[in-house]
Formats: sequence, structure tokens, C-alpha cells
Amino acid sequence: MSDVARIDKYLWAIRVYKTRSEATEACKGNKVQVNGVAAKPSRMIKIGDMLSVRKGPVQYSFKVLKLLGNRVGAQLVPEYAENLTPESELAKAHAPKETFFIKRDRGSGRPTKKERREIDMLQEGLFIDEIPDEVARHFGISEDDDL
Repeated sequence: MSDVARIDKYLWAIRVYKTRSEATEACKGNKVQVNGVAAKPSRMIKIGDMLSVRKGPVQYSFKVLKLLGNRVGAQLVPEYAENLTPESELAKAHAPKETFFIKRDRGSGRPTKKERREIDMLQEGLFIDEIPDEVARHFGISEDDDL
């Protein structure tokens, strides 16, 4: 085995990403850092490097223990990379997602195109703290309601 390996191939090999193209896209999207510096997919890593990978809300941290060229089984991964991710970061992966449920009458079927647009506008409004009046009237929401 050589002294260096490509970061995208390594992340795929230690099963951080399901496909190598996912690992490449993550590198291109500045979601991967090597020793605190953003890494391009072709960046070469060596033993002892610290990897930081952002996947959704979680920032994973790994230390390179050994290099490898091919994908390994999940049980062998700890031999090649040490997971240094704090428990507080891992808890973010299992945190409940904030959801919003719009009540629909039973048997009313799928929303029409117009209703779908209104639902989308309502959901967007929740994030910007402003619900358009026409959508609020349609769903029976008043200013006194706590959302």
C-alpha cells in the first residue's frame, strides 16, 4: 500500500459515503476538510490526518489510522479510521425533525395543484414567520394561533 490515498476514495472505502461519486460531490461542496482545510476530491491524505465531514446536521471527525484502496466491510473500518465524533454531534443525527402536519378530511384524496401550492406557501411561511392571508384563511389559521 502506498503512503497516500485520495480523500474521496478513502471516505468511500471506510463507508462514510455509499458511493464514490457521493464522496466526490461532498468534497466539491466543501463538506470535507483535512486538518482544518477544505479538501478537493483529489486531495491526498496520509496516516495521522484528521478528517472532518459534514453530513446533514452532523459534523463527523475521523483520524486516519491506515490507508486502503478498496472498500472494506463495516466491521473492519475501525482498523482504518478512528471515529472521534463527540456524542453531542451524534445526537444531532437522531434528533426529531420538526414536522408540520396539515389536517385533511378523510377521503378527500390527494391535494390539487392549487392546494399543493397553498400548502407549500404555508410551510415556507413557517420559516419566515409570515403566512400569507389567503393561505391562513384557507386553513383556518388566525393570528392568535400558536404555530
